[in-house]
Amino acid sequence: MKKGDKKRKLYIYLFRHGRTNDNIDGEFSGWRNSPLVKSGFDDAKIVAERLKDKKFQVAIHTRLIRSKQTLKPVLKYHPECVLLIQDDRMIERNYGKLNGHTHYNIVKKYGPEKYDSWHRSFNTRPPGGESFKDVEKRVKSFIIDLRKFMKKNNVSVAISAHGNSIRLFRKIWEKLSIKETASIDIPYDKVFTYQI
Repeated sequence: MKKGDKKRKLYIYLFRHGRTNDNIDGEFSGWRNSPLVKSGFDDAKIVAERLKDKKFQVAIHTRLIRSKQTLKPVLKYHPECVLLIQDDRMIERNYGKLNGHTHYNIVKKYGPEKYDSWHRSFNTRPPGGESFKDVEKRVKSFIIDLRKFMKKNNVSVAISAHGNSIRLFRKIWEKLSIKETASIDIPYDKVFTYQI
């Protein structure tokens, strides 16, 4: 924004990437570069329709292709968006050695208790991966920088992110408990809107 531009209400439009083969097959994706499937592109188009009449000047994605592919149809309606930023603090949770394995096979191999601990426990890391606590740390850093950036530049922002980074974003922003955070659903075609 140029100096002297009128201050406006600033919004964050946060959404999850569309479905991928990993999602459909019940596999842990983590940091795997799993692209959208047809229904995932449909999810992205629904997000685009939801945001059609909103305004944002900046869009943020992660390095993963599913984040970028979901953002593309959204941007089609937003010529006012003049800056794209990659920020991997909003990337999916890294499941380490579980990446690429189905939830069923992990339960079968390690048992339901170990699976539950790795999948939804706040503090427990899967082998070679991140816990929710780890993800919360990087998402918190992202939020602090995002607020400063938006206020300094007088911009609204769209963020194409991932299920677990959004889960922790919501925990911080909405002041959810750990129990609430672990149980909330993050749909593929919903937009979470926040005003700063």
